[in-house]
Amino acid sequence: MEARVSAAFSSPRPWSPSPDASDIVKGIHAMLHPHNIVLVGATDKPGNYAERIWNNLVKYGFEGGLYPVNAKRETIWGVPCYKDFAALPEKPDHVLVLVPARFAVQVIRDAAAAGARSATIVTSGFSELQDDESQKLAAELQAAIRETGLAVTGPNCLGNLSAGEKLFTNIDDRIVTMEQGAVAIAGQSGAIVMAIRQALEDRGVGVGYMVTTGNEAGLETPDLMRYFAEDPSVKVIVVYLEGVRNTKAFRDACKAARAASKPVIALKLGASEGGRAAAMAHTGALAGSIETFDAIATREGVIRVGGLDELIETTECFIHAAVPNGDRLAAVTLSGGKRGMLIDAFYAEGLNFAPLSPHVSSELARMLGPGSIVGNPLDAGFAAVVDPSVYMKSIKLMIDDPEIDIVIIDAELPKAPHELRELRERNLRIVDEMASRASKPVIYISAMSIGFTEFTKSLRKSLPHLAVMQGMDRAVTAIKSLLAYAKLRKEVPDIVSSSKPAARAVLEKALTSANGAALDEVASKKLLKAYGIPTSKEATAQTAAEAVKIAKQIGFPVVAKVVSAEILHKSDIGGVVLNLSNAAEVRNADITARVKRLKGKPRLDGILIAQQVKADLELVVGASLDAEMGPVVLFGTGGIDIELMKDVALAGAPLDGTEARLLIGRTKAGIKMRGYRGKAALHEASAVKTLVGLSNLIADAGDRIASIDINPFLINTRTGVAVDALIVLNNAAAKRAAGH
Repeated sequence: MEARVSAAFSSPRPWSPSPDASDIVKGIHAMLHPHNIVLVGATDKPGNYAERIWNNLVKYGFEGGLYPVNAKRETIWGVPCYKDFAALPEKPDHVLVLVPARFAVQVIRDAAAAGARSATIVTSGFSELQDDESQKLAAELQAAIRETGLAVTGPNCLGNLSAGEKLFTNIDDRIVTMEQGAVAIAGQSGAIVMAIRQALEDRGVGVGYMVTTGNEAGLETPDLMRYFAEDPSVKVIVVYLEGVRNTKAFRDACKAARAASKPVIALKLGASEGGRAAAMAHTGALAGSIETFDAIATREGVIRVGGLDELIETTECFIHAAVPNGDRLAAVTLSGGKRGMLIDAFYAEGLNFAPLSPHVSSELARMLGPGSIVGNPLDAGFAAVVDPSVYMKSIKLMIDDPEIDIVIIDAELPKAPHELRELRERNLRIVDEMASRASKPVIYISAMSIGFTEFTKSLRKSLPHLAVMQGMDRAVTAIKSLLAYAKLRKEVPDIVSSSKPAARAVLEKALTSANGAALDEVASKKLLKAYGIPTSKEATAQTAAEAVKIAKQIGFPVVAKVVSAEILHKSDIGGVVLNLSNAAEVRNADITARVKRLKGKPRLDGILIAQQVKADLELVVGASLDAEMGPVVLFGTGGIDIELMKDVALAGAPLDGTEARLLIGRTKAGIKMRGYRGKAALHEASAVKTLVGLSNLIADAGDRIASIDINPFLINTRTGVAVDALIVLNNAAAKRAAGH
């Protein structure tokens, strides 16, 4: 065999980025559609990565040039082996770096100098290791990639797939169909990305692109998402995320996918507390990393799945099911037990089946007779089992009904030929034809995950208009995601801080003068007031006599609270006294003595005397700086049971009034505020104003504030006020206090 010299591709490429596309999109296109591939570090040691990748490129018939490079070999794998880039018969295009880590940086520089446009660094030994030498190599590699402008995946990755080009620069030895499927996959873990591709292929879902990004010294997963959003061959984008390094790039990629009507299905690793000093506050404890990811990513159209099985079912659903016009569900089964299971499974996810129209109900009753349950879901029962044509007519009635948006059929594909094969196959194809003409999804669900045989896979490929799902619970979750995606706006507006210069000036002064882990309550509330957040009437006293004077000015009843930046949760140490209704009670509120008895002798800055507001509802309003996703705001049920209740919702900051009202509406507290069981509606406007102001504050602070906790925010029918506040700073003192 001879090294293959590139020739004209046998079929024209269907798409190329426009001239005004970003350099990143153009670079990724060069990587996935190269003219030739050069393997630097080619070696025929048994089982090594280089040989496995070479074998895959040959086996699947990559049509461009293939060139091994190794200065110590003249031939390898039965073909010429080249000393360096200068010895190649043509300019290198895509370079696979398989040399030891210490040589990789120079290979990247040499490849760029020789005219290469992209590279994949399979080699490991960089930032995934913790020693100084590996970290230094990682920094040098990033600098080389940045300076050369090459589109680079890796290091520490396992290669890529571009089915349309018959390109498989991957070590996987499992069979790949090389069909230009509508799914594109990208992710940091090569093993997980490869497993996803294999599982989708086993289900008959074609994967057009698969990119393993490894340590992401160059291209990151959001960069691939941007490319997939632009490539018209891609319908669904699947990503595996271990972390989000650049929140803006991720959100921009999500927006691009949403604008192109391409769902992003994400498997994301869980919460990480690293670097989040906000855990000292209630908000930090409630706003975990995964919850924060959901708050920001869901708004941008991302569907986060809980595991690999759920990912496969959700991808299957979005590939084969059209986006529905509404959420009116209908189902057909042949079993009363299955009917009950369908009702329970959908109800558990907050979904219900729509009432059947009078026309459909009467037609079904006429056809089915005794032994059936004419309702939704429909148990077609004995009549449909005896006469399969009745079963088909029942399905057709559901599909043709304009008052139904999704039709679900409880059935599984046959695993092998049998005496009913022709009838079942014919009926499946009839339903597939019905689905092709319908403006609604038609979804087959098997109650259990039974797997696909080779016979099932072949049959499944002949049914392109049907979603075929395995396992009722996972199928219901996927359908719920489909319904949620249908309700999203196609374009998500960017929201910027609406704060005034005067507020930002107060913020800068407060942060500049702060010298501890947190701002005390007085300083915190001063900052909140500057951002338009309503607070209770209050003042700080240094003596008992001064406290009485302040209380009389405010009006009884009042609350007395310790003021100390070193005491983060005052109620835990008896630092809050409520219901002080006269001067004597204020004078006798012995908070100072309690503080003096505390271990560590925290500094006392005074006693805050505040108006005691009568509340119909206690809320928590907060903000947090997530280490991955950036600033978020939180709203929900507050008070002493906040962690127990966990009735909270989050959204990315900043917010406007519309987004704030949507956030409130996602909680049980929001339902109560709008008038629950005949009670009067509470003062929502004050909560909206607070959320907008708070979101502006956390956004304006950049990375200098870790969390803001307003608990409780008291609300009644006339007003709402912040009666307690804690602002935790994102500085060395805060991290020491949080145990980081």
